[in-house]
Amino acid sequence: MSLLTALVARDDVILASHDTKGGQYSNACQSILSKIPPNDSKLTYAADQILIHYQKKDRVVALVVADDTAGRRVPFSFLADLHRKFTSTYGVTEIEDAPAFGMNGFEKEIEKLMVRPAVLLFLSPGLPEITGKQTQYEDNPPQDAIKAAQAELAATKNVMVKSIDAVLSRGERIEILVDRTDEMSHQARAFRKRATVLRRKMWYRNAKTLFAVGFSALLLLYLLIASACGVGLNHCRA
Repeated sequence: MSLLTALVARDDVILASHDTKGGQYSNACQSILSKIPPNDSKLTYAADQILIHYQKKDRVVALVVADDTAGRRVPFSFLADLHRKFTSTYGVTEIEDAPAFGMNGFEKEIEKLMVRPAVLLFLSPGLPEITGKQTQYEDNPPQDAIKAAQAELAATKNVMVKSIDAVLSRGERIEILVDRTDEMSHQARAFRKRATVLRRKMWYRNAKTLFAVGFSALLLLYLLIASACGVGLNHCRA
């Protein structure tokens, strides 16, 4: 099975999902949902041998986690089917008002789409029926969906693949490093704060140095004048 996890969301709010990996990619999916722009878009995130594809249209996001062996045609065909089935099942008002996982009854439909039901075969009248194996979506996707996905991918120039070096070397689960910008912003603020403190310290140090130099110059000048005019400068006055 190359399609591992699929979900439907309203912007970054997950409404229904089906996971075959026990939540292994839940954090990754939530992180990506939070970064999807408000406009309609399609995008693929790549991490090692995992590809996370999404399609957003009219605020409804269809997302699937797939092995890289699935390529991009089949996952985007699946997303088109998933988006169409979800929006035809629920109205706009229902989608707008639904809370997080408020439409998880749709999970069965996601599962049916990912794993097609068994095919029933009849050898002859009166004989028991033979149930064929379940087929995966990638084994036999609808041809019309494939053609639609191909046409959309060919016409859409902004479908890109973003690399997210996010798989840890010890085989731990994916961690999406999409918060680097926020981290760099925090670091920049901390650097500015340290620079401000350092600038104030330097100003005080320079002020002390200038004061010491000025005082020393005045003292030296007094000593020179006092050596000629006396301590009270009386001789110079006379």
